[in-house]
Amino acid sequence: MKRLNLVCTILLLSIAGTISNAQQIGLQLYSLRNEIPKDVSGSLALIKSWGVQEIEGGSTYGLSADEFTALCKKNNLKMISIGAGFEELEKDPASVAIKAKQFGTQYVMCSWIPHSGDDFTLTDTEKAISVFTNAGKVLKEQGISLCYHIHGYEFRDYEGGTLFDLMVKKLDPNYVNFEMDVFWVKHPGQDPVALLKKYPGRFPLMHLKDRQHGTPTSQTGHADVETNVVLGEGDVGIETIMKEATKAGVKHFFIEDESSRAVEQIPQSLKYLKSLRK
Repeated sequence: MKRLNLVCTILLLSIAGTISNAQQIGLQLYSLRNEIPKDVSGSLALIKSWGVQEIEGGSTYGLSADEFTALCKKNNLKMISIGAGFEELEKDPASVAIKAKQFGTQYVMCSWIPHSGDDFTLTDTEKAISVFTNAGKVLKEQGISLCYHIHGYEFRDYEGGTLFDLMVKKLDPNYVNFEMDVFWVKHPGQDPVALLKKYPGRFPLMHLKDRQHGTPTSQTGHADVETNVVLGEGDVGIETIMKEATKAGVKHFFIEDESSRAVEQIPQSLKYLKSLRK
């Protein structure tokens, strides 16, 4: 019996390793926001050359939806998630669902909750909960999942926790979950790994982004984009995050590099992530 248990354990570890090694690392197209509009076809071909197969986006960069999706197919790129504005989700979530279906996506993500200046309040949080709940139900009817992309200002103190804790509590996981941007968890002084452990299953999507050592923390949701460095060279703790992320239910990872060096840094970040699997 002990020998059988040992064999089963080895087999399970082997399967787990295979899953980890097979995990796709995608790219948030915003990383190439300066390059893609100038040459859509060439930029998508560049992404393909990096070995990337999954992308997150939402724009067609002046092309028709059919033209853009054809280029994605040509380059073996699958659109996993598209972005949608808060106002779109509030006023016409049905149109967001239609757009998502045009791209063939599984997810819609919203990356910003409107608020006055840097003052993100309980009122802003409660409105977001209402808007996301309604939109999430509309999208769910079309087989699409809504995720809110954390941006740092949600970690203001609230009743012994944070406003983000309130969002998690009030948003039904059947309709709304989250995309963790590890930079924007670290930047306001939070711990991405602790958050993954606290809320397993609530982060199906993740933005991988590292932060230059010595960058001051802030809850404003703003930072100098040039503090984005090659993954593994900053203070976010990418290696530890990657060890926890899959266990915590992250299904899709997207590198997002907002720096002016993105074209040079992305291949280095991919190489680093590949080294973690050895």
